[in-house]
Parts: sequence; C-alpha cells; structure tokens
Amino acid sequence: MTSISTLNADLHCHSVVSDGTLTPEALAERAKANGVNLWALTDHDELGGQERARDAASALKIDYLSGVEISVTWMGQTIHIVGLGIDAKHTGIIEGLRRTREGRGNRAQLMAEQLQKVGISGAYEGALHYAGNHDLISRTHFARFLVEQGVCKDTEQVFKNYLVEDKPGYVPHQWASLDDAVAWIKAAGGVAVIAHPGRYKFTAMQMDELYKHFKDIGGLGIEVITGSHSPDQYKTFGKIAQQYGFLASRGSDFHDPAESHIDLGVLPHLPDHLTPIWSAFH
Repeated sequence: MTSISTLNADLHCHSVVSDGTLTPEALAERAKANGVNLWALTDHDELGGQERARDAASALKIDYLSGVEISVTWMGQTIHIVGLGIDAKHTGIIEGLRRTREGRGNRAQLMAEQLQKVGISGAYEGALHYAGNHDLISRTHFARFLVEQGVCKDTEQVFKNYLVEDKPGYVPHQWASLDDAVAWIKAAGGVAVIAHPGRYKFTAMQMDELYKHFKDIGGLGIEVITGSHSPDQYKTFGKIAQQYGFLASRGSDFHDPAESHIDLGVLPHLPDHLTPIWSAFH
C-alpha cells in the first residue's frame, strides 16, 4: 500500500450488518466503481460483515483493511472510535463488542415507548423492519421508520425533532469506555482513530482532554476528511492532527445512496502535509 496522500482510501462506511442499506458485496462494487484503492467496512460494534467485505474486495482487486466503529461513552456523551487493520477473529474484541451491543434491544423498546406517548405507534416493529441485524437496532432504523410514516420528510429532519436529547424518543445509553475500546483495537492488532471529531458537542478544553487521553492510551489517528465534516472543518482537523501528532484518516461514513452526504470514495484527498493513517500499515 502506498502512503501518498492522493490514494483514494475510504476507511469508514456501513453495511446492512449495522445501519447501512447495502450489503458488503454491494459496497465493494460501489467502491470499485468510484475508484477506491483502499477500503474498510466499519460497521457499528459488529464484525459480522468483515469476511464478506474482504472476499468481495479481493475479487475486485481492492486493498482491504478490516474495520469496526465502536460506540463509546465519554464525559456523558457518545463518541465513535474506528478500529482499522484489526484481526476480525480476535476473541477479545469480539467479546467486548458483544457486551457493547447487549443494551440496544432494551433501549429500542424504551425509545418506542416514548414515541408512543406522542402518538407514534408501532415504532419498535417498524424500526426492526429496517434493521438487517436485529441485535444492532439503532436510532437510524427508527429514523427511517419515521420518514416512511410521513412523520418527517427525511432522516435529517428526524434528528432535529426526535431521537435526540430533550426530544421524543431519546434514550441515553452507556456504551464502551474509551480505554476499553482502544485496548480491544490494539489487542486485535489494529489502530484506533477518533471518528468525525467535528460532530461532538464538547468545549475546546474537553476536546483537548479527549485528544490527549486518546493519545496517552495508544490512539493513533483522527478523521480529517469525512462526510460528517464541512470543508472548513477539513482544515480545522488537519491542523489538530498536526498539533497533537495524529495520523489523518479519510472516510465517507457512507450508509445509503439517498441519505449520505458524500458517496463512497467521492471525497477530497488528504492534504499533502498530513501523514495518512494508512502509512501505519506498511
């Protein structure tokens, strides 16, 4: 694998195994069609699609890194840590992710109960319909149900009016700890990356603490170019990568052709002055 910044690497996307709408095989085809050279499937808290993704990438002659996106509770909020280049059969990370997933079913029931109170019935069953993996039922599946029911015009509107703090359907959940998530990734031979840092509602001091602690426990990278960041944020987090000595990652966070802000592999290149995360895999 080359470490040049112009490599078309997409190291963050989701399949039907978590909350995406395409199969791992269909994602591989899309990656190939869009000129992706290095790809990772990073389903939420789940490794079940890894073998299929790797086989599909191999058949299409795309370099592949096994991946996962781990849900973490830090300072009372949810953040996401991407693990890249992991051994998807490592028992430690498999067991850790299983424990992280366990709370989703009960949380989903509570979310549906809240929606019932504001006159939206059948939300649990409706969300399950969209969940390819029922163990990974999530807010995204509820959002798709609310759009289907005509409650909101799109999922973006859902996340302004429902399923977020102080709105109907919001139920907080205690995910993995940051230390555990990074430890699982490292034990499985991978590298840990803070996903879409521009999405988190922390103060500058809290973000500084996050970056420093993440680095202290062995985290290596942050996402700089991602579908969740604006062009201005590309520059902001490029500077932060340099300031803290992080490797820079790039990934669309692609879930669905209609919902996602950026298509798989259709992203600006990393700036030349940043060291790409894939340089860690030479």
